[in-house]
Amino acid sequence: MAQTLNTKLLILGGGPGGYVAGIRAGQLGIDTVLVEGDRLGGTCLIRGCIPSKAMIHVASKFDAMAHAVGGSKDGIGLSVAPTLDMGQTVAWKEAIVDKLNGGVAALLKRGKVKVVHGWGRFTDAKTCVVDTAEGEVTIKAETVILAAGSVAAALPHIPFGGDVISSTEALSLPELPKRLAVIGAGYIGLELGSAFRKFGCEVTVVEALDRILPLYDDALTRPVKTWLEKAGVTLHLGAKATEWENNELLVEKGGETLRIPADKLLVTVGRKPRTQGWGLDQMGVDMAGAFVKVNDRMQTSMAGVYAIGDLVGEPMLEHKAAAQAHVAVETIAGQNRAFAPNAIAAVCFTEPEIVSCGLSPDEAKAAGIEAISAVFPFSANGRALSMEAGHGGGFTRVVARKSDHRVIGLQAVGQHVSELAGEFCMSIEMGAVLEDLAGTIHVHPTLSETVHEAALRALGHAIHI
Repeated sequence: MAQTLNTKLLILGGGPGGYVAGIRAGQLGIDTVLVEGDRLGGTCLIRGCIPSKAMIHVASKFDAMAHAVGGSKDGIGLSVAPTLDMGQTVAWKEAIVDKLNGGVAALLKRGKVKVVHGWGRFTDAKTCVVDTAEGEVTIKAETVILAAGSVAAALPHIPFGGDVISSTEALSLPELPKRLAVIGAGYIGLELGSAFRKFGCEVTVVEALDRILPLYDDALTRPVKTWLEKAGVTLHLGAKATEWENNELLVEKGGETLRIPADKLLVTVGRKPRTQGWGLDQMGVDMAGAFVKVNDRMQTSMAGVYAIGDLVGEPMLEHKAAAQAHVAVETIAGQNRAFAPNAIAAVCFTEPEIVSCGLSPDEAKAAGIEAISAVFPFSANGRALSMEAGHGGGFTRVVARKSDHRVIGLQAVGQHVSELAGEFCMSIEMGAVLEDLAGTIHVHPTLSETVHEAALRALGHAIHI
């Protein structure tokens, strides 16, 4: 049965940008309707960040147990190899997703946000028609926030379907493939490729560039490459995937054609903003290439229409979308807000992990900044050694302007370094100088002590190296 709703604010998309916008709007007393065509939580919660980290966690546990068969150096030994029920693992992962999905729904309900489940399409900038299970719902709004997110990018000559899968399907496989081929050595390809290798799959990664993880410098990626090679992951760099036929991936490399047999082909060549299928072309907003163009208040060129998250540009990160949601809603509420972060941290959950915030030494040089940098190795950190994270070339690095010691970058590679991201980002956001990091008493024994030591080393008086 057709229905018409009138609202102050309409949010398209219930991902980390959209649902955070809804919750904040509820807190501010703004009459809000949120439209979601899938499950609340978006890519990150339902089929990306959370489920992938759950699978990576299980893979690491399985791998550690497998290496304990017959005894290990820390005294733990197993008499038989561990077994894996992939269906049960997937079910456990889905239980986590379900819990978080339910939490989002409860928070929106508490904020008195009306959620309309169904695929929405705009007929003009302020009118959205939603196909729901109960019939068509037309929503007329005074203000709109677009939070449509992104989708996995496909290769035109190797489309998704059958045994050609994206990360979404990879996280829900009922059984392990014996052989997995991965196109793309970015963070998604290597996070999942590493996890499947830990599960015992034969993994081959094909990358068109001559290096892995191109968003990070060589110093940060070297420990990851070392682990991949040691773990038996086959890397084909400077190689181009040309065809998939009869469960074989054809690859051009160095003038030769390689044939890589695989049970599944995981394509991870990036993500693109979801701009099709919901009426963006009817809204009259300006574009910035493939993305919706916005200003620092998240306003588009159409009055009363805002856009946030993956839809508006890189980096495509959950925490960026959530931060932009606050700016958009609070601007709508009449507050003086702007999205102007000094830095946005990014984490790669490979083996080992990488975290980066701000500028690397090379990026500082390219920007014309005379900088000083220093590295403190995990091999000299007690906490790292005590939890078997001191090997593999891990380190923390600080980058600062030479003129005033202002911290402009912090990076780390090693096990568990994702938990340093908060300190990294806070240091840059608050305008810390090297003396601030060096003068802050860091708890012992923790990995955070490497931040303190790196700052001391940059000042010329490191203690433990």
